[in-house]
Amino acid sequence: MDGQIDKVTRKSDHIETSQNLDDFKNWPAELIEEMKQSHNNGCVGSILVSETPQVRVWHLRLPAGYRCPFHRHVNPYFWSSHNDGRARNYFSSGEIKDVKHFAGETRHFHYGEDEYMLHSVENIGDTELLFTTVEFIDGDNEPLEIPDGYRLKEPTI
Repeated sequence: MDGQIDKVTRKSDHIETSQNLDDFKNWPAELIEEMKQSHNNGCVGSILVSETPQVRVWHLRLPAGYRCPFHRHVNPYFWSSHNDGRARNYFSSGEIKDVKHFAGETRHFHYGEDEYMLHSVENIGDTELLFTTVEFIDGDNEPLEIPDGYRLKEPTI
């Protein structure tokens, strides 16, 4: 019964994708197009460093001035920041949100069946941003496919 109570009281972090172009009036046209093409992009970091049937562990490295492409979160996850910095988030709702991150900051997100968040993160500070993201891919939604090029390869000696 504990699991049932947890599901009933858990808050969803679902963000609707707006179909109203007025919601994107402050966005560059190329960002809008990238967002439209990225609905099935499950690459939530720069590199997938570990994967089991239950979890995926990602590193996201964003040098100053760089932006992570739009990607979609479909299952519960959390991220933790390894350093201080500033970021701009572009959400599929049209919202743009600037945030300050600090070393050790950790945020948890939950998505139920057919829920998701489609967004992009840009480093607007003058220091590199580094995050670790852990996705729980045994959630309510089928995990999105990840191209092999995003998986960590063991170096050859």
